[in-house]
Amino acid sequence: MNLAPETQARLAFLVRVVDKEIKHLDYADSQTFSPSLSLKAVEGLDENPELALRLEAFTSRFCRLQDTLGDKLLPALLDALGEPVKALLINLDKAEKYGWLESEEEWLSLRQLRNKMIHEYIEDADILHSSLITAHERLGVLKKFAGNLTSQVQQLQEW
Repeated sequence: MNLAPETQARLAFLVRVVDKEIKHLDYADSQTFSPSLSLKAVEGLDENPELALRLEAFTSRFCRLQDTLGDKLLPALLDALGEPVKALLINLDKAEKYGWLESEEEWLSLRQLRNKMIHEYIEDADILHSSLITAHERLGVLKKFAGNLTSQVQQLQEW
């Protein structure tokens, strides 16, 4: 497939951004969950500003990667393939049909998880702790989707 130079440049840029975001997220993940994150630590967040910063870094990087994949790289890739770019749900459905995403529903549950990490933590340490643990356990979903999109971009650029 012969892509316009600006399309190639945009896709290459987004792939580089995703790669960096994954590296930064992995670092934040290791700083937050090594060895583990207890509910007691989350409950004492007000007294532990260092942990609060690590949690903020993890949460923001998790959300940023999700945004870059779903709102930027996926639409740019679909556009490069000649697909009409639509709303996120329709794009996710296409990603699932292409085999890049295992489950649109799982992506949506990660989106809800992100909202809990951002908004619910103010009132409920249990929700924050549970959300953080789940996000940590499901990082592979984001990374696999990123890898699949990156592979597809590389294939397009080789054509």
